[in-house]
Amino acid sequence: MKALILNSGLGSRMGDLTREHPKCMTEISCRESILSRQLRMLSERGLKDAVITTGYYDEVLIRYCRGLNLPLRYTFVKNPLYDQTNYIYSIYCAREELQDDLILMHGDLVFEDAVLDRVLASPGSCMTVSSTLPLPEKDFKAQVKDGFVLRVGIHFFEEAMAAQPLYFLRREDWLRWLDRIGEFCQRGETGVYAENALNTLEGAAGIAALDVKDLLCAEIDNPQDLEAVTRRLEKLK
Repeated sequence: MKALILNSGLGSRMGDLTREHPKCMTEISCRESILSRQLRMLSERGLKDAVITTGYYDEVLIRYCRGLNLPLRYTFVKNPLYDQTNYIYSIYCAREELQDDLILMHGDLVFEDAVLDRVLASPGSCMTVSSTLPLPEKDFKAQVKDGFVLRVGIHFFEEAMAAQPLYFLRREDWLRWLDRIGEFCQRGETGVYAENALNTLEGAAGIAALDVKDLLCAEIDNPQDLEAVTRRLEKLK
């Protein structure tokens, strides 16, 4: 199993906080950044291989990861068009490294230990959703039927649940999705979410909706998100 962490975005909504480094290096406590927390949690659960996509400040990010001294093997893949494409193209650039069971997450995602434990314990492919959180206006929602994810996007409100981009993907399910990602990118459709390619499978990837309810699993898109997540982490301690 490998972990894929998507870190090629510009993080422009964070303002000055991303002026000198990628968003994933934003500190969420006196000891950890978003990324160092993700990598530590993965390492503590026995994962050995992390594929990290990069964009701007890629050398800064690479030095930072190697300086963490975690027992992880890193593969860094730069999206050369990071300022012109969405992360679907970052995944396409890294496709040769992604032929295994996969933990897939965005590089700005913060989650508590219980969430990751439930994801790793899933008997099949899954995506984290919440049945208790209100549907976000502009963030991901998943349309769910019979416990499985049919579509993921920001525009779905019917039969939908709040969703976060944290997945466990069995190899055979992931490769179906990866094939569609390849088709999109080869057609030049690189400005959309990777989930646009997933949606064309209409549930055929077999991704279950893993309901984490009120457990912490949230992206940090702006300073307000950072403040809210930091408070949640303090309470968890």
